[in-house]
Amino acid sequence: MSVTDHDTTAAVPDVTAFAAERGIEVITGIEVTAVLRGRDVHMLGYFYDLADAGLRTFLLAQRAARVERIDAIVARLVELKMPIPFTAPLASARLGVGPSLARPHVARAMVAAGYVRDVKQAFDEWLNEGQPAFVERAGPSPATVITAVHHAGGLVSLAHPGRTRIDSDIPDLVAAGLDALEVFHSDHDDDKRTHYGAMALEHGLLMTGGTDFHADPASSLRVGTVTLPPAEWERLAAARRHRPS
Repeated sequence: MSVTDHDTTAAVPDVTAFAAERGIEVITGIEVTAVLRGRDVHMLGYFYDLADAGLRTFLLAQRAARVERIDAIVARLVELKMPIPFTAPLASARLGVGPSLARPHVARAMVAAGYVRDVKQAFDEWLNEGQPAFVERAGPSPATVITAVHHAGGLVSLAHPGRTRIDSDIPDLVAAGLDALEVFHSDHDDDKRTHYGAMALEHGLLMTGGTDFHADPASSLRVGTVTLPPAEWERLAAARRHRPS
């Protein structure tokens, strides 16, 4: 198993302890947010060295950028007459304590304050690109993320390509060192799995898979409902073993 939190490795020790008690193998994981032409592009890192100083420094900058973006979104909501109590989470995040803040945290606060019915409405009407409370992200390019994770000894997969929809950019990402595509994902139906599986084979990429569980109480999604087929796991694990340190 692997937990791929956004821009933080804080959960890895807890996951490792949890799994060790149950005889489950754990690999390090992370979901790093890159920016391409003003859009979020999520990159999954696996098998990296948790102690790598370069990756730690890179992720500190990522977390700081996240805090500033969320701070700007909260301020935008105040302008829109929808203030939410978010001072404490922002203060904790600036100290490096607590979760890596993201728009879903804001969406849940909007639900709790009674401004929207659920997280989906918060995104659809306020937080998504083109909506009143959207704030564009500033961040590293996908190539920069690939370099940072590779430097820490990890492999990099493009997360949920069926959702991100940057197929035309995948050859450039391959040239930059992309290792895999997340073919198996909760948003991918049979057609998307077939499409991205074929694209992975075409470009000589590995395949990854995951549930992309975000702990949304309104969702029926649960951890482990989407997994990586054993044959693809073996290919991924073999690539890790043969990757130069």
